[in-house]
Amino acid sequence: MENKPIIGITIGDPNGIGPEIITKTLLSSEIRNICHPVVIGDMRIMNEISVRLGVSLDFEGIIYNIENYSPSLLEFGTAKAEAGRAVVDYIKEAVRLASEGKIAAIVTAPVNKETLKMAGYSYPGHTELIAELTGTTDFGMMLVGGNLKVVLVTIHVPLKDVPYLIKKEDVLRKIRLAHSSMRYFGIERPRVAVCGLNPHSGEGGIFGEEDRKEILPAVALAKEEGIDASGPLPPDTLFHKAYKGDYDVIVAMYHDQGLIPLKMLAFGKAVNVTLGLPIIRTSVGHGTAYDIAGKGMADPTSLLEAIKLAVQMSRRSC
Repeated sequence: MENKPIIGITIGDPNGIGPEIITKTLLSSEIRNICHPVVIGDMRIMNEISVRLGVSLDFEGIIYNIENYSPSLLEFGTAKAEAGRAVVDYIKEAVRLASEGKIAAIVTAPVNKETLKMAGYSYPGHTELIAELTGTTDFGMMLVGGNLKVVLVTIHVPLKDVPYLIKKEDVLRKIRLAHSSMRYFGIERPRVAVCGLNPHSGEGGIFGEEDRKEILPAVALAKEEGIDASGPLPPDTLFHKAYKGDYDVIVAMYHDQGLIPLKMLAFGKAVNVTLGLPIIRTSVGHGTAYDIAGKGMADPTSLLEAIKLAVQMSRRSC
């Protein structure tokens, strides 16, 4: 395949499974056939992981080397402030390269939120950090897995706070992002399904007012803009209908509402996409997996899928 895009892959938390799944993925001929991968991180860490895995992989020419985390600091499964600072360095450089057009997309290996906090950062994760670096205020998270594509209105917030955060303007913004993101999948007129918040979408206000006071007006405004949006729809039946193909993308109100069904369907294969950015960013749909880090057990499937989706998105953005 000619004109293969250059995809930048950040190694994430060195003490997590990021370097391991990247090493395993780079051994796959499938990746080399569709893109030119460039690893953004500390070559010393990648070489150390290769040795531990017992594989021969030459990183010369496929790594953008940032020496900021000595192998002597490796302590698998442990949150460290040094790792948090290293992660931010990798992301900053990846965003710069993408913004300058030197790479077509960024794919991120997982970061541990505790390491970011220990390093003095307040970001809940990659998404908010990359949004700040690119000056993006209207952004969102979409998870792609199996037949489902899910955009979240609220992300990493306590469940008790969710009802107060469901506002018409925010729901409408996420509907717009969900609608526009479908161009990456070749869907010209996407069918956007919007979840209700309460059981049975509030049952006319009996089980809560958010559905008819905030979500329904957002859907109505989206329709006025020409978006094929439906809702609020009861989530307990909506996901089954979307799985069968009745809808192209779902807008869910909170983290677990959207991600439990998606990960039930595609656990280990889900891909995280940040919407609204001026650059393309995908990520694995899992965390640092401290419990198995350094044991050679990590499954690289989600990273493989994230790279494949980044390639697809970069080609459709041209």
